[in-house]
Amino acid sequence: MTRLDSSFPRLPSRPRQSLVAAAVLAFFLTGCGKGQAPAPAAPPPVEVGVVTVTLSDVGLVTELPGRLEASRVAQVRARAAGILQKRLFREGSDVKAGQPLFTIDSAPYAAAVASARASQARAEANLAQASALAERYKPLVAANAISKQDYANAVAAQKQAAADVAVAKASVQTASITLGYASVTAPISGRIGRSLVTEGALVGQGDATQLAVIQQIDPMYINFTQSASDALKLRAAMQSGQFQRASGANAASVRIVLEDGSEYARPGRLLFTDLTVDPTTGQITLRAEVPNPDGQLLPGLYVRVRLEQAQAANAITLPQQAVTRTQQGDEVTVVGPDGKISKRKITISGSQNNKWVVLDGLKAGEQVVVDGFQRLQRLPPGASVKAVAWQPAGTASAPGAAASAAAAAVPTSSATAK
Repeated sequence: MTRLDSSFPRLPSRPRQSLVAAAVLAFFLTGCGKGQAPAPAAPPPVEVGVVTVTLSDVGLVTELPGRLEASRVAQVRARAAGILQKRLFREGSDVKAGQPLFTIDSAPYAAAVASARASQARAEANLAQASALAERYKPLVAANAISKQDYANAVAAQKQAAADVAVAKASVQTASITLGYASVTAPISGRIGRSLVTEGALVGQGDATQLAVIQQIDPMYINFTQSASDALKLRAAMQSGQFQRASGANAASVRIVLEDGSEYARPGRLLFTDLTVDPTTGQITLRAEVPNPDGQLLPGLYVRVRLEQAQAANAITLPQQAVTRTQQGDEVTVVGPDGKISKRKITISGSQNNKWVVLDGLKAGEQVVVDGFQRLQRLPPGASVKAVAWQPAGTASAPGAAASAAAAAVPTSSATAK
């Protein structure tokens, strides 16, 4: 019977023993390696964006609702009765004070002026006759050529004729004024609206018919209201020394925020604060004046008014996303020197430039978390974080982005073991 391995060459005994020893050694080495695999590397600490607390004098800017109003408004009315003959302006244009706007049929008023002047001439003629008679009687009464009663009658007639002349002159002046009303002029400079009557309409019959409205929109008035309780708290804080009265270039100046959220380029100035509180709303009315040379602001437009009324000494400003506002109060997340995070209650006064003004609860040099809150929720209790200086959006990449990418590139423990 033929052996199956007869066709294969037989290895010498020494090389065969060497192969067996190498296989046994490899087996033991593999077993030892599985039992002593290195532990996986600890993940790097989570990065969070923080801002460092700094103290400074911060102006307390109050934002209040307001409404724009023309600084001067004049109704153009027909003060003379008659048929409206012509409109002399373009609707929606700017007009000057004294500029003719309408013409009313002036023929009846011209005739009245002529009649008054004729009456004046007759009265002046009677005055001349009475004066001459009184002059002739004067030497005669001295010579007892006429009675004193006749002289007295002549002097009285002279004075009555002088009074008639004065009445006639007043009638001429009145008729001339009424004739002037036939030409309707602009009482003020400003922008005129649409014409409320058309040519051929009878105006001024019985009452002064309104013809148009002129509004002066440069400058504009802003009427806005503030809660009386807020005003009293602010006054009490300034009296106690917690706040200081605003001073400098921004004192009593206002900024206007339009409906689209943009800020009007030109600042205004506060004119007055009303002393009376509205009993129905509990609000105090304030008025400011703002220049409007380009006509961008329109009467009746609702706006927001930013007013700096006081300054807080040693105050802190924080980005609004760093503060959590609840019914229990306002709080922030603080990173300690050891990298541990903690919650902190704070006191907020108001907002300024998308930042909260913090009056109490923080100290200079502390680090407040602004970005990375979602990553903090996945951390186990007692975990440490790495504080990274936070930058507003668009100026730097979001904190932790590089760390996330690096963590994604780290191999898993199973891959390391393999």
